[in-house]
Amino acid sequence: MGTKFGDKGAMPLLVSVRSGARDSMPGMMDTILNLGLNDETVLALVKTTKNERFAWDCYRRFIQMYGDVVLGVQKRPGEDHEPFETVIGGLKQEHYRNHDLEDTQLMTDDLKELVRRFKVLVEERTGKEFPGNPWDQLRGAIGAVFGSWITCRRWSSATPASSPAPASPSLAIRRPAKRSSTANS
Repeated sequence: MGTKFGDKGAMPLLVSVRSGARDSMPGMMDTILNLGLNDETVLALVKTTKNERFAWDCYRRFIQMYGDVVLGVQKRPGEDHEPFETVIGGLKQEHYRNHDLEDTQLMTDDLKELVRRFKVLVEERTGKEFPGNPWDQLRGAIGAVFGSWITCRRWSSATPASSPAPASPSLAIRRPAKRSSTANS
């Protein structure tokens, strides 16, 4: 493939991580896409794809998924909405006075701002900075995969043949089609 995990100068290898089992267990798998993105690799992705909006949208989605699945930044009792969705809605209201604006209408600068705000949210909720090192991100994701197998939803649908195994195929990124939601700049 010619890509390297954590590469800051060329196309970085990004991976998706999710739990897997020999038997299908719909609804049991949490997925993290674009693992390996950080403040430096996102710039390499911009350079390689020549699509700044696409790269920053991938990064903000990664922080949202990783924050939820690995770091546990989730809705608390008494909260009406997921915290990352609350941040997105707040930005839409501030910038466009329209909480219901489609995500595809957000501009690149909006996505950069969401990355910044998501990192603040993660630090507020966890007391730690969002991990910037791709290898630390990967270790955290693997831990979350195995941790997900010790949950009520897993054991309520487990079969004797099911066993935990992280699946981490490489994510091939090509230029998005002109009609895709990430092609809008």
